[in-house]
Amino acid sequence: MCPYVVERWYRSGLIYSLDISLFQDSNGDGFGDLPGLTSRLDYLSRLGVNTVWLNPFNPSPRKDGGYDVTDYYSVDPKFGTLGDFVELVGQAEELGIRIMMDLVLNHTSDEHPWFRAARNPSSPYRDWYVWSEEEPPDGHGESVFPGPEQNIYTWDDEAGAWYRHYFYRFQPDLNTDHPALRDEFRKIVSYWTRLGIAGFRIDAAPFLTESRVGGEPSRDYSLLREIRETAAWLRADVAVLAEANVPVNEMLDFFGSEDGRSSRAMMMFAFRLNQAMMLALAREDARPIAKTLAELPELPGGAQWVTFLRNHDEVDLSSLSPAEREEVYAEFGPEPDMQVYDRGLRRRLACMLGGDRRRLELAYSLQLSMPGTPVIRYGDELGMGEDLSLPERESIRTPMQWTDTAHAGFTTGEPHVPVVSGGPYGYERVNVMEQRRDPNSLLNWFERILHTRRECEEIGIGDHEVVDVGVPEVLVHRASGRYGTVLFAHNLSAQPCTVSLPPQPGEENRPLTLASDTGYNGDDVDLKSLELRGYGYRWLRLTSTAADQEYPPEHQARGSAAATA
Repeated sequence: MCPYVVERWYRSGLIYSLDISLFQDSNGDGFGDLPGLTSRLDYLSRLGVNTVWLNPFNPSPRKDGGYDVTDYYSVDPKFGTLGDFVELVGQAEELGIRIMMDLVLNHTSDEHPWFRAARNPSSPYRDWYVWSEEEPPDGHGESVFPGPEQNIYTWDDEAGAWYRHYFYRFQPDLNTDHPALRDEFRKIVSYWTRLGIAGFRIDAAPFLTESRVGGEPSRDYSLLREIRETAAWLRADVAVLAEANVPVNEMLDFFGSEDGRSSRAMMMFAFRLNQAMMLALAREDARPIAKTLAELPELPGGAQWVTFLRNHDEVDLSSLSPAEREEVYAEFGPEPDMQVYDRGLRRRLACMLGGDRRRLELAYSLQLSMPGTPVIRYGDELGMGEDLSLPERESIRTPMQWTDTAHAGFTTGEPHVPVVSGGPYGYERVNVMEQRRDPNSLLNWFERILHTRRECEEIGIGDHEVVDVGVPEVLVHRASGRYGTVLFAHNLSAQPCTVSLPPQPGEENRPLTLASDTGYNGDDVDLKSLELRGYGYRWLRLTSTAADQEYPPEHQARGSAAATA
């Protein structure tokens, strides 16, 4: 494999995030499984996916969506067998799809054999966890889940000590300083890499960089480097993605740098950009996005942001000011049961935007044009909704809606989680089968826009620059790369407008419309008087003369029509 390909696959594609238990059931037990997912790979390939990120599939009591692991070396029997996993990886590779998995190393389930053994003070596993022999004082730390959890230490009668848990009390923290435990982590990474995993999403990465025992708080990023080096020794193209919602001045620490290239994680979720997009969409004002793009640090070589609008958790607004957070709440989640943990929203994007197709297209067009690699959560390509009757983040973790038949085609049995039914987002109206038949459906729009994005490598690996047009509601930016420049214009307001751009590189040639909402003349683009409809968006390639010769007018016309249909 050539070095260029090794470096770039994770910088130029699309990551599709899913929970196996909620995607497709193959045997009628009401629980999604690996054979079910394998049977849907053609759907993902047609959509334009090149990476599937799997939420935890290890054995688990699943009190927290599988993030409470009891065995790092196996597959939960509900999902199938290791043979089924290997079959999934093989079938995915045939379609050019890589598999990424969650790596949950900051805690285990309290049912894990390690923790059960650690309750004995003389056990070699005792120091694999964080204990306190004396009652921890007040103010010893804040739970990740304020409300459901008031403390981060819980007394254990059998152990005769308090154990720490930054997350739920059934998820005791691991002592990631312990050398023997680190050796175990390397074995876990090696094991799954040899089975074909192409990427690891490091859950709650900041907690892996904290010293777990005594003394002054300190940061140690060596574990991230060890994970990367272990995986890379076995497979040169493995990607390490850090989940780290940290201040701007700490972001580069998670990437590291050696000779100008990232030496720890290669990818990190762009939480700040996500929150800026949410605030901008709520205000219908593009300035929060422009400001955040200007503040993001320049990344070392090979590093990449990962962008998202919705993921498997809540919309985390913790980095916004209290006043800004209230603005987003007022627009997208005004009812108390739509909010969670005093920091976020537990809703799907389609519901937050009131099912407005124009705003949904605008929002995803905006995300897909941002610097980095996009993540799409399963079902968002359909405009799926949430079930607020479910607790906490479970509201957005409902089964995939394939058909308008019983249980949405997810299972022939009784689903372990109810399918969203009735109303504007119920499976009777929102499903793959119905949208596949409609050429103007959101699903078919997603297919077109995702394939168009794959033609624009400038987005993932190019240089991005905001273009000031003096209109607060409009974001114009361009991405420049080795093959040219692509210009993006987004109107976050319901009011149409016309903007005037300063001279752009390649403007002397005819700008080629790659994608847009409807209502524009794609063959007649005037950047000095660029029209944008309410919630409108336009992607324009500022082609060079050489590019025009490579792509004759008839080919360009077909591409434009496909993207704007």
